[in-house]
Amino acid sequence: MIRALIVDDEIHAREELNSLLTQSGCYRILATCANAIEAIKAINRHRPEVLFLDIQMPVLNGFELLAMIDPEIMPHVVFITAYDEFALKAYEEKTLDYLLK
Repeated sequence: MIRALIVDDEIHAREELNSLLTQSGCYRILATCANAIEAIKAINRHRPEVLFLDIQMPVLNGFELLAMIDPEIMPHVVFITAYDEFALKAYEEKTLDYLLK
């Protein structure tokens, strides 16, 4: 199973993605986080293989969160966002995938 972490400030988005990934049988959700501060702690603690990450969040956005992660434990990143204008920048960050909500 792929060890994953979900980061999104919208609770319904976190719950739906958690449900879909769990139902696939391919992912073990290690934690869900509502913001980047929670996420950095969870990433350091759980060391996920993949990070499902929203871009637009209060205080710190998804790109700012990525800059805070130790490169030695950097998971693969799948951006989950409602905005298509960040796609080019996301792929410059070596993003695995970019999903529109």
